[in-house]
Amino acid sequence: MTPVVPAAAIILAAGLGTRMRSVLPKAMHPVAGRPMINHLISTCELIFDRIVVVVGPEMPTLEKTVAPHATVVQAERLGTGHAARMAAPLLRDYAGDVAVLYADNPLITAPTIRRLVETRAKVDLALLAMRPADPGRYGRVVQDEAGDVTRIVEWADASEAERAIGLCNAGVVCAPAQDLFRWLDAVGNDNAKGEYYLTDIVDLAVADGRRVVAEEAEEAELAGANSRAELALLEAGMQARLRAAAMAGGATLVAPETVFLSWDTSLGQDVTVGPNVVFGPGVAVEDEVEIRAFSHLEGCTVRSGAIIGPFARLRPGTEVGRGAHVGNFVELKAATLAEGAKANHLSYLGDVTVGAGSNIGAGTITCNYDGLHKHRTEIGAGAFIGSDTALVAPVRVGDRALVAAGSVITEDVPDDALAIARGRQATKPGRGFKGKKKDAS
Repeated sequence: MTPVVPAAAIILAAGLGTRMRSVLPKAMHPVAGRPMINHLISTCELIFDRIVVVVGPEMPTLEKTVAPHATVVQAERLGTGHAARMAAPLLRDYAGDVAVLYADNPLITAPTIRRLVETRAKVDLALLAMRPADPGRYGRVVQDEAGDVTRIVEWADASEAERAIGLCNAGVVCAPAQDLFRWLDAVGNDNAKGEYYLTDIVDLAVADGRRVVAEEAEEAELAGANSRAELALLEAGMQARLRAAAMAGGATLVAPETVFLSWDTSLGQDVTVGPNVVFGPGVAVEDEVEIRAFSHLEGCTVRSGAIIGPFARLRPGTEVGRGAHVGNFVELKAATLAEGAKANHLSYLGDVTVGAGSNIGAGTITCNYDGLHKHRTEIGAGAFIGSDTALVAPVRVGDRALVAAGSVITEDVPDDALAIARGRQATKPGRGFKGKKKDAS
C-alpha cells in the first residue's frame, strides 16, 4: 500500500535481552515461527518507504535477518534517544516523516501505525499511547484541556494525581525528520541512569511551542518482551490473532486454544483441525482437509480432501496429494504421496515418491540413509507394500506391484510383479506346547 506521506521508520533493535538469559539478540527471539523483528518489518513495509534498523555491535545474524533494509550500529547502549540518533546519517536530510518503533513490538498493526502517521500530518509530533488494565510503572501522558500532550512524566517522578492518569506512554513517536533529529541532538542524559531517553523529545517539542498529540492504541498491540515470560505472552497474543484469522477464513479449529500456527500457515476453506495440532513454518493446506489430533506439520503441502493423523508428522519437503491418507504414527520427510495414496499406520517414509492409489502397510520404512548419503525410493501407482517392509534405497517398486509382508527389498521390483524377500518359514510338527509343563511363576 502506498504510504500516506513520504515516511521512514527507525526500528530500535540493539537490545541484548539480558533478562532472557540468551545468546540471541532480543529482536531475534521467535514469535509464531520467525524472529519478532520480522513481524514488525513486514508491517512497516506496508507503510514506510525506508526502514533503518539500529543494531548492537557484533550482531551479524540480526543484520542478515533484516536485509535488505539498512542497519546502523549503536556501539554503546546509552538509551533509546541515543539509539534513534544513530540513524541520523541516513535520515537527517530525509524529506518526510520519521517514526521510531521497537523491535520487540511484533503485535503492532498496520492500521495503528498508519493512524500515527496520519495524526502526525496534522500536528508537529505524534506518539502512541495506551490505557493498560494495570498502568503499573508506565510513564504517564499528561494532557491539557484540549487533549494535547504537555509532557510525559515517569512513574517515579509522578505525583499521586499524575499516577492516577490512565493514559500511558508506549514510546513510539513520529515527527518530521529535521525536527526529530534536532530534538534528539538536544536530549541530555542528566538522569539516574545517565541515558538519553527518546521520550524527552516531547518536552523539547512543547518548549518549542509545537503541538504534540497522543494517538491511542490497544495495550495488546504495544506489548513488548524483556523476559521469557513476556515473550510467552507475545506468543499467546500472536497465536490468538492467527487462530482468529484462520477461522474467519473458513477453517474449523475444534479446540482453538490447543492449535499452534506459524506466521505463514495457510489453511483453506472447510479445513478441520483437531485438538493439539502444531504447524511449523511453511505449511499450506488446501480446502476440505482434515487434520486430526496431535499431528505436527512443517514445511509441507497438503492437497484438498486429504486426511492427516491422528499423531502424524509431516516434515519439510513433503507433499500429500488429493484425497491421500496419512495415519497414526506415520512420519513423512521429503515425501510425495500422489492422489489417493494411503499410509495409515506406524510407518516412516523419507525421500520417497508414492504413486496414485498405492497402499503402504503398517510398519513400512524407507531405509534412505547409508551413513553418508540420502537416497530415494520410488513406488509406482497402484502398488501394495505389505506390513513390516523395509525398502532399502535407492530402489524402485513398479506400478501395481505387490511386496509381501516382512520383506527387505534391496532390488527394483518390476511393474505388476510380486516380491517376497524374507526367510522361509520352517514348521516343526509336534514341537508346540503339547505334553510340556510350564515353569511355575
